Amino acid sequence: MKADIHPTYRPVVFQDMSAEFSILTKSTIETTETTEWEDGNTYPLAKVEISSASHPFFTGTMRIIDTAGRVERFERRFGRRRKGAGEAAGADEGSAPAEG
Repeated sequence: MKADIHPTYRPVVFQDMSAEFSILTKSTIETTETTEWEDGNTYPLAKVEISSASHPFFTGTMRIIDTAGRVERFERRFGRRRKGAGEAAGADEGSAPAEG
């Protein structure tokens, strides 16, 4: 191997922000944060939004993970989900505006 062209392969902690799950593995990712692991050593920390602990394929449950307002932007463009829209429409029909 040529010297000084390969990234450093080191232990890194990956933390799933939505599931409170962390795993220590090896990676070449560059990070600025560090964390103390269960063994008392300090390792670089890489924060991820989805891992096997939060992905619907692995968990079997569907959860909406809002990343930077994507859900709100989708709802503004295309409206709410049918379940939520039907309930909201039914609530609006029964109430009359106050005249004053």
